[in-house]
Amino acid sequence: MTENKQAILPITGMTCANCVATIERNVKKLPGVQTTVVNLSSERAVIDFDPNLISLNGIIDRIEKAGYGIASGEIEIQLKHLSDNSDAVRLEKYLQKIDGVTAATVNVAAEKVAVKFIPTLISEKDIQNSIMSQGFDLLVSINALSEDIEAAARKREIDNQRHLLIVGLIFTIPLFTLTMLSDFNVLPMEWAHTYWFKIVSLVLATPVQFYVGWQYYIGAYKALRNRSANMDVLIALGSSVAYIYSLPVVFGFLSSHMYFETSAVIITLVKLGKYLEAKAKGSTSDAIKKLMALQVKNAKVLRNGQEIQVPIEDVVKGDLLLIKPGEKFPVDGIIEEGQTSVDESMLTGESLPVEKTVGDTVAGSTLNQLGAVRLRATHVGKETMLAQIVKLVEDAQGSKAPIQKLADRVSSVFVPLVLGISALTFLLWFFFAPPSTEISSLTRALINAVAVLVVACPCAMGLATPTAIMVGTGKGAQNGILFRTSDALEQAKKVDLIVLDKTGTITRGQPSVTDILIYQPDLSKDRLLQLTGSIESKSEHPVATSIVIEFEKLDLPLLDSTSFSAIPGGGVKAIIDGHQIIIGNKKLLEQQNIIISAAVNDIFKYQDQGKTVLLVSIDGKLSALFAIADTIKESSQKAIKEIKVMGFEVAMLTGDNPQTAKSIADQVGISRIIADVLPDGKADEIIKLQKEGHKVAMVGDGINDAPALAQADLGISIGTGTDVAIAAAPVTLINGDLLGVVKAIRLSERTIKTIKQNLFWAFFYNIILIPAAALGFLNPMISAGAMAFSSVFVVTNSLRLRRLKL
Repeated sequence: MTENKQAILPITGMTCANCVATIERNVKKLPGVQTTVVNLSSERAVIDFDPNLISLNGIIDRIEKAGYGIASGEIEIQLKHLSDNSDAVRLEKYLQKIDGVTAATVNVAAEKVAVKFIPTLISEKDIQNSIMSQGFDLLVSINALSEDIEAAARKREIDNQRHLLIVGLIFTIPLFTLTMLSDFNVLPMEWAHTYWFKIVSLVLATPVQFYVGWQYYIGAYKALRNRSANMDVLIALGSSVAYIYSLPVVFGFLSSHMYFETSAVIITLVKLGKYLEAKAKGSTSDAIKKLMALQVKNAKVLRNGQEIQVPIEDVVKGDLLLIKPGEKFPVDGIIEEGQTSVDESMLTGESLPVEKTVGDTVAGSTLNQLGAVRLRATHVGKETMLAQIVKLVEDAQGSKAPIQKLADRVSSVFVPLVLGISALTFLLWFFFAPPSTEISSLTRALINAVAVLVVACPCAMGLATPTAIMVGTGKGAQNGILFRTSDALEQAKKVDLIVLDKTGTITRGQPSVTDILIYQPDLSKDRLLQLTGSIESKSEHPVATSIVIEFEKLDLPLLDSTSFSAIPGGGVKAIIDGHQIIIGNKKLLEQQNIIISAAVNDIFKYQDQGKTVLLVSIDGKLSALFAIADTIKESSQKAIKEIKVMGFEVAMLTGDNPQTAKSIADQVGISRIIADVLPDGKADEIIKLQKEGHKVAMVGDGINDAPALAQADLGISIGTGTDVAIAAAPVTLINGDLLGVVKAIRLSERTIKTIKQNLFWAFFYNIILIPAAALGFLNPMISAGAMAFSSVFVVTNSLRLRRLKL
C-alpha cells in the first residue's frame, strides 16, 4: 500500500482570503486529496494526497485552472558527452516524471538540459544527482537563479507591483491635481466642460485602468469562472463603474461630472496598499530567512589524507571535517579531536558559550569560538538540526489555528455579501433617496455603490491570523522554542496546570556526588576517589558514573583491579593493590557483615534529603560514605516561581519514591507531587488531572514521557541533543531550560492577543465602514485608501511581535 505524499507549493496571484478558499475548494474536489491548507501570509499550499489517485501535476493543473500560479525556478545544466537524440529523449522523459520538475528540455547540439522546477519540492542539487544517476556527467549549472528561488519569484512579483505603482502614480497624480483644481475653482470653471480637458482626463485615466489595473480584471475573470468572487472582483467592478460612467460624459452623451480621477485613484491606492502589504508580509518570515542564511556554504573535509574544500551539499555521513576557530560547524557531528567553546545562540537564544570536547555532539551552523577541532559528520543535508528546525517552523507557519475558523467562514461569503450590499445601496439611493439639486440620483447611487465595493476589505480578515502565526513561530525559533503547529501556539495560552517531569526536566538527569564523608583516619580524599573511581569505571550504572566523574577531576592514574563483580541491586566489589574493596548500599554491607553503626545517622540524614547513599568498605571496615543526588538545574527554581506568578498551578510527576520527590519539590517550591509512577502510568495520571477539569501542559524529556506528552492538552518536550527536532511533542524547547516554558507561554499569550487585535480590527473596520459607505458618508477615493491600508495595518501590527522581549 502506497503512503500518502505531502506537497508544499508556493502560490502566486493570491490577493485575499477568498483566494485561499477558492484554492482549497478546488483542490479538495480532486480524487485522492486528503487535506489542503493554504496560507495567505506565507503564500503556500500544504497538500496531502494519495499518489495512486492523483498526480502532483494534476494538482498543479487544478490550481492553475483556478487562476493562480506556482512560483518556479529554471536551471540550465551543461552535460558531458551527450551521445545522441535517443539519450536526450530518455533523459527528458526521466526528468519529467520526477515530482517537482514541471518541464525538461535537452538540447543535443549544445549538450545542455534546461529544467523548470518547484523549489519547495526539489532542489538544484537533487536535479543534478538525478541526472548523474542516469549515467550522464555534468559540467556545471550555468544560469541557476538565486539559491532561494521561491524568494526570487516573490521579489519579481514585488518588483512588478512597484513598477505598476510608479506608472499609476505618474498618470494619477496629474489627473487628480487637474480635477481638484477645477473642483475648487482654482482653474476656471468652464475648463472642466471643455473637450480638451475631458480628452486629457480620458488619456490619463486609461493606462491606469487597463494597464495598472489589468491584473484585477484577470483575477476577477478567473474568480468568476470558478464560481467565486474575490477582492479583484470588487476593485475591477468599482473602478470600472466610475470609468465607464465617465465615457458618455467625454463624448457629450451625458451632462455630468466625470469620475476618471475616482477610478484612477481607486486602482493606484489599492496598488500602493498591496505593494506595502507585500513588503511587510516579506518581513513576517524574516526569522526563518535568518535561520536559513546561517547555513554554511562550504566545508573542509579530510579525504584520502588530504584536506579539500567541498560544497556543503557534497558532505556525507562519516566525513571527517576540519573546523578552525571563528568558523561555523558545517553539519551536525561528534568531536573526534580537540576541545573548544561553541556559540549556540542561533539555536537556543542563549548567549553563553558551551564547552565541547572529544565525544560531544555539535549542531551545524553553530560557531566554533576557540580551538581547532576535527568533527565526524553524523547528520547532513535535511537531517541536520538546523534543517529540521526550519522544516518545523515552516510546517507551523503553514498550519491553521482554530481561531482562524471564524475568519474563514466569514471570508467564504464576504465578497458575495458585499456585492449584494452594493447593489442594494444603488437601488435604495436611486429609487428612494430625496432628490438633490447638486447631483443626479443616478450619479449619487453609483458613487455610493462604488464606495461600498472598494471600502470592503477581505484581505485584512485573511491576513489577521497567519501573519501573527508566522512572526510568533519565527520569534520562538530564534529563542529556542519550536511550535510544531499553530494549534500548539494557541493551546499554550489555554492551559491552567503545568505538570513537570522530574528527571531531566527539573533536575539535570545526571546524578552527581554532593557529599563525601571519610571514617578511616588515614584515608585521604584523593586516595578514596582513586580506589573507588578505578573500580566504578568498569560499571555503566549512572550512580557509578557520578563517582568516576569526581575521580576524573584529579590528575591521577587509573588503578588495575581484579576479581571485579557487580551485585545487582547492591553495588560492586573488587581487589586493588591487595585490598578488598566493596562499594554499595547499606543492605550490601550488612550482608557482608561489615559494621556500619558509625554511618547510621549520616545515612538517615542524607536519605531525608532525597539523596542516594553509597558506603565504602576497605578490608572489611567501613571507610567512607558518598551522598549522590540528581542536582537541580540552575534555572528550575526561578522558572517555576515565574510560572506560578503567571497564574498557573504546577505539579511534579516522577517515578521516584515520595521521600526523594518531596525533597526535590520542596527545593523548587512545588506543593503538588505525583510520585512512584512508572513511565507507562504517566499518561493515566494526566487523564486523572484532565478529569478534574484541568487543561494540562506536560513538560518532559520526550523519550520515556512520550505517552504523557501525547495525552496532555499541550506536550512540551525538553531537548538537549541534535535530535531535538524529532522529539514527539507539539512544542520543543531546544536548550533544555525550564525558563523556555515561561517564554513559550508568554509568546503564546502575546501572539493570540495580536491575532485577536487583528481580527477585531478586520471585523470592526468592515462592520463600521461598509454601512458608512452605503449611507453616503464615504467618497470612493477615501474608501479605496481605507481599504488599501486596512491590511497593511494588520500586517504591521503582527510585525510588532518581533520586538517582544521573552
